[in-house]
Amino acid sequence: MEGLMEDRRMQVGVWFYGLGTVLTGILNIAWGAFDASHQPIQALGKNLPGEQIMAYVAGVWMVAAGLATLWRRSARMGAAASAIFYLIFAALWGFRYYAGIHALGWRIDVIAGVSFGLAQQLMLMAPAVIVYASTASSDSPLGKRAAIAARWMLGLPPVLFGLFHLIGIRVFASIVPQWMLFGYFWAGLTGIAFILAGIAICSGIKDVLAARLLALMLLLFEGFVEVPPIFIRLHSQPTWGAAVYNLTAIGACLIFAEFIASRADRGQISLVESVATSRPDAVVA
Repeated sequence: MEGLMEDRRMQVGVWFYGLGTVLTGILNIAWGAFDASHQPIQALGKNLPGEQIMAYVAGVWMVAAGLATLWRRSARMGAAASAIFYLIFAALWGFRYYAGIHALGWRIDVIAGVSFGLAQQLMLMAPAVIVYASTASSDSPLGKRAAIAARWMLGLPPVLFGLFHLIGIRVFASIVPQWMLFGYFWAGLTGIAFILAGIAICSGIKDVLAARLLALMLLLFEGFVEVPPIFIRLHSQPTWGAAVYNLTAIGACLIFAEFIASRADRGQISLVESVATSRPDAVVA
């Protein structure tokens, strides 16, 4: 693990991921509330007793987890602590399926919207799995399965993001900066780019390039789409939350890209083997 975590290119991703996690916790503490756009605590009910205290506890947890991720000796513990947090809110998005369908019926926009939120949290769990996989031997079945899990956790969300972009293209076209003409074109193009990147990552075909380009696209989003609204809505937690989430997702993409690039057996972690190793009786050549 030390060799992997000392890789300077990997460290860039770790710093994005750790910093994003720390800032997520700071936002929870600063507002004394959960960010509903990413942390749907309301899925458990409205006006939960002690919700503000829970937000403070979650905030402290995330600050500690993010800082631990940035220190090589505690990186595995920090990543695991971060994953627990993101897993909890991924589960809450799962509860939102029932609430959304119960209230609005089986509508594609409802299912897509909840899936979008679930995918956002799932994507941030991938780095924790990668840190675990980096401690295992290259020939270890557990190490390979962990790497495969990380591949799907990071690859499926962009596909869902892309589909959501295309389904709600009118909404996404409206948030394209006004100085960029042809908003529908850019919204559609980014949707297609998300889908292609996700397919490449899941299949193992040009996966490193796809992850790096995905990180670059998210970085451009950060500068052109996510940060400018902060100056207009300075006291909006969701606005800050969107920008912070983007930083964390950039880190997830970079960590995955450098992890796969550094593995001598990266060709074995492909779509074909992911199917084979999912069978208990599979024999890996």
